Amino acid sequence: MSSMWENAYASESGTAVLEEISTEPRILPPYHVVLIDDDDHTYAYVIKMIQDLFAADYEAAYELAVEVDMTGRAILDTTTKERAEFKRDQVHAFGPDHLLDRSAGSMTCVIEPAVLA
Repeated sequence: MSSMWENAYASESGTAVLEEISTEPRILPPYHVVLIDDDDHTYAYVIKMIQDLFAADYEAAYELAVEVDMTGRAILDTTTKERAEFKRDQVHAFGPDHLLDRSAGSMTCVIEPAVLA
């Protein structure tokens, strides 16, 4: 383990204390961007959203739309926490499905830590 002596400070007794800090890079855990199913968005909407926001081709977007419809959820991306939050926010900002009158807003999307096997 690589480390560096840093953060010198005086203890209550006046003795100098050095804190050892690791300089090893930390690997941040990945996060999933998960789309949650509902009955207020059409396949066309879901496919277009996935294509627009995740740069997926039609076939991949269609397969994800089927997965979310059949299982109730689909992982759209696995990435850093910061990017996952950004992609979730993009899904939430995509707006309602104009093909359905009852669609009042965007689909639900959450992020969750990716469990690595």
